[in-house]
Amino acid sequence: MQYRSRMAAERLPLVGITADVAHDERGRPRHQVRSTYVDAVLAAGGVPVLVPACAAVRESVIERLDAVVIIGGDDIDTRPFGIPLHPQARVMDPSRQAAELALLDALDRQPAIPLLGVCLGMQLMGVHRGARLIQHLGDVLPDADRHRDDRIHAVQTELGTGPVASWHHQAIADAPGFEVIGHSDDGVIEAIRDPSRPFSVGVQWHPERTADEALGVGIFRRLVDAARAR
Repeated sequence: MQYRSRMAAERLPLVGITADVAHDERGRPRHQVRSTYVDAVLAAGGVPVLVPACAAVRESVIERLDAVVIIGGDDIDTRPFGIPLHPQARVMDPSRQAAELALLDALDRQPAIPLLGVCLGMQLMGVHRGARLIQHLGDVLPDADRHRDDRIHAVQTELGTGPVASWHHQAIADAPGFEVIGHSDDGVIEAIRDPSRPFSVGVQWHPERTADEALGVGIFRRLVDAARAR
C-alpha cells in the first residue's frame, strides 16, 4: 500500500499536445506533432500525450489529462466567424480548427485544467473569446517579416524579458477576457493570461524553439508545475 501511494505521489503529469493535421503527397491526412513540443514537455518534467484532431472526443480526452498544450500551425479560417479571409491566409485543416474550438469549449467547462497556447494556440484562445485577429501583420507593421522564419526578437512580459524565436504573420489585436501580459518591442501582443483560472496562458512566440531559459522551456515548466498543483 505504501509503495502504491508513493508511486501515485511521484506520477508525472500527463500533458496533452494537440495534433496538427497534414496531408501526404497522395492527399492522405495524418495527425502530427513536432518533436520540439515533445522534447519541451519532457524537459519540463511532464509526459507528452498526442491528442488527435477529433472534435467529438476532445472533452473525453482532456478529462484524462493533467494539462494541455495547443501548438502552432497554419492560420485560422475566419469565414465561419463571418469575416472574409485575407489573401495571404493559409488556413489550417478544418478538422483541426473544429477540434481546437471544441477543446476550448470543453476547457471552459473544466477551467482547472492548465492550458498553454503557443503561437496559433494563443490566437485560437483569443478568437474563441471574441478577439479581433490581425490576419496579416504586413498590413499594419512596416517590418512584420521579423516575426517570421524563427527570427529572434525581444519581448517584455510578466513571464520574462528577452529574445524569442517567432514564426507568424498573424496576431490578435486585443484580448477580451484575458490580461495582456506581454508585448514585443514593436507592440505586438505576445502573451495573455486568463486571470479567472489557475493557469491559462498564451504566448505568441515559440518557447519550444527559444533558447532563453525563462522564455523557452521555463514556460513549459510553469505549465507542468500548475498541473502538479491541481
